[in-house]
Amino acid sequence: MKRLLVPFILIMVLVISACGNAGNGSSSTGASESANNGSEQTKDSGQVPVESGTITYQSESGPIEVPANPQRVVVLSTYTGDLISLGVNVVGVDSWAMANPKFKEKLPGAVEVSDENLEKIIELDPDLIIGSSDNKNLDKLKEIAPTVTYTYGKVDYLTQHLEIGKAVNKEKEAQAWIDDFKQRAQTLGDEIKAKLGEDTTVTVMESFDKQMYVFGDNWGRGTEILYQQMGLKMPEKVKEMALKDGYYAISSEVLSEYVGDYLVFSKSAEQDNSFQETSTYKEIPAVKNGHVFEANASEFYFNDALTLDSQLEFFREHFLGNE
Repeated sequence: MKRLLVPFILIMVLVISACGNAGNGSSSTGASESANNGSEQTKDSGQVPVESGTITYQSESGPIEVPANPQRVVVLSTYTGDLISLGVNVVGVDSWAMANPKFKEKLPGAVEVSDENLEKIIELDPDLIIGSSDNKNLDKLKEIAPTVTYTYGKVDYLTQHLEIGKAVNKEKEAQAWIDDFKQRAQTLGDEIKAKLGEDTTVTVMESFDKQMYVFGDNWGRGTEILYQQMGLKMPEKVKEMALKDGYYAISSEVLSEYVGDYLVFSKSAEQDNSFQETSTYKEIPAVKNGHVFEANASEFYFNDALTLDSQLEFFREHFLGNE
């Protein structure tokens, strides 16, 4: 999902992350070209023609005229990784994206912005703004540049990537990534199940504000890959309590009841992780067997294309090692 933080700030504004996958339908029908959508360049220049003009994107709030080839995009929600994956130039991102090491190295010129700092956004001179339907100052943002918003979790995570692709006139590229990702994830899932067994269970957890959270199959942190794409199983207790809402809060004292054969721990050094030093934790079979995989939470929250690629490699490395 999903933004945690999008767990926590997205339920809280949508997250305990993150980070989402709730709906099954598309929020838009795609983009149609306007009459002025092509610019000619000298054919002898050797350069690839760059499309100019505008297209009409059918967003969840209605048709919006957007650049056919956006050059300066500001992102005010969890979609930064999708845009990076599609090769779109991003000049401004929110604090969550800026704190993600995986994003930061691919955003050399971007600056941190928020929906409350309109002056800073104006200074960036964006030609497109992409955000969330619950962003503040949407009317003012729309005066700065065409603004496309999405309701978090309204469509599943792969459809969301496709929608981002449509909004920036890269639908074919987005679909190609989706097809390739699904194949890669399925293949890896088959390899993992062949090695560990079809009935092997995996738990995904995170610690926040002295509270433990376990996750269902659509709340970021790799859950979409593990459970949806690779078909790995979650423990019955997790399925019972977390599958419907996407996450479930527990105390560290009962963690052992929710941990399967393997534990993926989305870990933040800023949180209190002292529970890992307790005998209760150390006696959990997955812990005793060395089956705990720790991921950097700031890189693991979401389920955009860039993060999904990174999560997939994380699981390849930790489940299969050098195989």
